[in-house]
Amino acid sequence: MSRLREIYDNEIADAMMKKFEYKNRMQVPKLNKIIINMGIGEAKENVKILETAMKDMETIAGQKAVITKARKSVANFKIREGMPIGCKVTLRGEKMYEFADRLINLALPRVRDFRGVNPNAFDGRGNYSLGIKEQLIFPEIDYDKVDKVRGMDVIFVTTAKTDEEARELLTLFNMPFTK
Repeated sequence: MSRLREIYDNEIADAMMKKFEYKNRMQVPKLNKIIINMGIGEAKENVKILETAMKDMETIAGQKAVITKARKSVANFKIREGMPIGCKVTLRGEKMYEFADRLINLALPRVRDFRGVNPNAFDGRGNYSLGIKEQLIFPEIDYDKVDKVRGMDVIFVTTAKTDEEARELLTLFNMPFTK
C-alpha cells in the first residue's frame, strides 16, 4: 500500500471528520481519480509527435495512455472530426495515490520560481484542476531524450460535495496552495 494511502486511511479521514463534523466515516470525501491530459496541436501534421508525447505520459503515469480525438471539425484550427489531437491517462487506486505523492512531493517543488498552486482552481463540485507547463519537472523524464517541452493538465476528481471540503482534503494531502 502506498504511503499517501496509509496516511489518508489513518490521519486525513480523522481530521476531516473533526473539522466538518461528519457522523459517519463514509461521508468523508475521498480522492476518486486523477486524470492527466495532454493536448498536442501539432499532431494534426505529424503523428510521430503524438507517439513521443504518449511515451512521455506513460513514463510519468506508469500506465498506458489513450489517444483523444477531435469531437468536432474546426476550420480555423484545420481540424476534422476524428483526428487525433492529444492523449490522456486516468489513474485510480494505488497508481493514483503514487502519482499524487510524486506530483506533490517531487515534481511541483522542481518548478522554477514555484510559490504554490492556485487555490481557486476548483470547479464548484469539489474537483481541482492544475496546469503544468513542462513535463521535465518529473524525475522519470530524461532531459536529453525530450524532443519538445509540452504541458499537461492534471485533474483531481474527489467525492467532495463542496470546494471547501475538496480544498481541505487536498491541503491534508500536502498540496502546496498559495496563501
